[in-house]
Amino acid sequence: MDGLLIDSEPYWERARADYCASVGCKWKAEDELTVKGHNSAEWATVIKGRCGLAETIESIVQGVSQRVEALYRERLPLLPGSQEVVRDLASSYPLAIASSSPQEIVEYAMRLAGMLDRFQVVVSADQVGKGKPNPEVFLEAARLLQVPPHEIAVFEDSSAGIEAAVRAGMWTIAVPNAHYPPTETALARANLVLGRLEDFRPQMLP
Repeated sequence: MDGLLIDSEPYWERARADYCASVGCKWKAEDELTVKGHNSAEWATVIKGRCGLAETIESIVQGVSQRVEALYRERLPLLPGSQEVVRDLASSYPLAIASSSPQEIVEYAMRLAGMLDRFQVVVSADQVGKGKPNPEVFLEAARLLQVPPHEIAVFEDSSAGIEAAVRAGMWTIAVPNAHYPPTETALARANLVLGRLEDFRPQMLP
């Protein structure tokens, strides 16, 4: 979802930077890059260490997530083609979201977008304990969909996500995020690379 259906990466960076500023710490661009694909506990642990905080991991996650939710309420940054691609695919295939964001944030954003009911499964990396590039969030989505991993196509925008999808044994479509583009090495591992999501056509699937 993040960076693919909605242009949320700047929101997460802003929310983490704002949270850190509120506790007297500076969150830098290089800090943000280190947590791409991380689940909530993983990036909150980085913040805790970076800022030397006594706050619990749960408190840090809540503080950042509340800021992201408030930004979504103000304006949900849907990316071009997201609603159309999801609608077209949902008419022929079961769909899942396998995200590094907290599940309640994923569901909130997709509900605002009017797309939540198009997904049979929503899985957060928080539920499986490890974020991307670990493939567990994708494998859990496959298990819940009751579809073998090798029969699943994954849309991903980041290096960590592409790596996770490939490691899960899934057919991988890379749609590079403009703010945090994947590396050339990661793109080379994808089965298909698109310039933008709205370029996708169902006949591109194997």
